[in-house]
Amino acid sequence: MPSPDEDLELLVGIRHFELALLRMFDEGKLNGTTHTCLGQEYVPVALAPLLDGDFVLSNHRGHGHYLAHTRDPEGLLAEIMGRAGAVCNGVGGSQHVHTEGFLSTGVQGQSLPLAVGIGLHHKRIGSGQIAVAYVGDGTWGEGTVYEALNMASLWQVPVLVVVEHNGIAQSTPTALEMAGNIGDRARAFGVDFLSVSSKDVSEIRSLVSPVIARVRDEHRPAVIEFRTTRVGPHSKGDDTRSADEIASVRAADWYAALADRPGFAELDARVRESVDRMVAEVEARALSSWDGLVEAGVAGWA
Repeated sequence: MPSPDEDLELLVGIRHFELALLRMFDEGKLNGTTHTCLGQEYVPVALAPLLDGDFVLSNHRGHGHYLAHTRDPEGLLAEIMGRAGAVCNGVGGSQHVHTEGFLSTGVQGQSLPLAVGIGLHHKRIGSGQIAVAYVGDGTWGEGTVYEALNMASLWQVPVLVVVEHNGIAQSTPTALEMAGNIGDRARAFGVDFLSVSSKDVSEIRSLVSPVIARVRDEHRPAVIEFRTTRVGPHSKGDDTRSADEIASVRAADWYAALADRPGFAELDARVRESVDRMVAEVEARALSSWDGLVEAGVAGWA
C-alpha cells in the first residue's frame, strides 16, 4: 500500500491537474469541454491500490480515475491538448480514453454492460481479475444499469460498481430525479451494497477491502456508494447551484479540511509547481499526428 504521504501527494496532484485544465480553458488554450473531479479525488486514490491489475471503466468525469490507476498525467494532458505523447493520439480528448486495463466513455451507463462482459471473461479464464465501473448517481436513470446488475447477479460475475454519489446530476439535485435509494436498488438484484461517507483514504480502504475480496474470490458482484461532493461545475463553468450551496460544498471539501495540516502548504505549492512545469512542457510539444494510429492498424477509421 502507498504511504500516507504518497496518497496525499497523489490527491493534491489530481487537484492541481484539474485546476490547471480550468485555467487553460479560461485562457483559450483548450477547446471542447471537460468535467473535473474536484472534490471526488480521494475515491480513486483510495481504491486504486486495491484494484491493481483489474480492468477499470470510467466515465465523463474520469480524470482522477485515470491518474490514480495509471499514474500518467503527461499522457492524459497531452491527450486533452492534442499534443505528441497523447494516450489516444488526441482523438479521445477528455472523456474517451483507452489504455491497457482502462477505458472511459462519456455515454451514461455504457460501462456497466461492458463491465459484465469483461468480468465474465475473467471469471471463465480464472484470472482472478475483476471489472470495475465508476458511475455517478445520475447514471441510475439509465436502464442498462439494471440489465447489467441483473446479469451480474444471475451469473455471479466479478463486477464492482463504484458510485460517486455527489447529490447532483448535471444540474438536477438527486432528490428530484431518483425515487428510493441506490442501496435498495442493488439489493433488489441480490447484489452486495456498501455506503461510505468517510473521506479518509486509509479508513476507506479498511471498509471496502472485504467487499472487494468477495467480488474477487467469490464472484459476488457489489455496489459501493461514496457519499461525496462535486466542488466544481458540471463541466467548465455551468454551475447552477446557489452561492450558499457552493460555499457549503467547498467547506466540506477534503482539500479545505487539510489546509491547516502541518506541511500541507509546502506540499501543495511544490505539487502545483510540478503540474505547472508539466503543462508548459506538454504545451510546447508538437501537435499529435495520425501516425500512431496508422501504426496501431486503425487508420481505416479516418
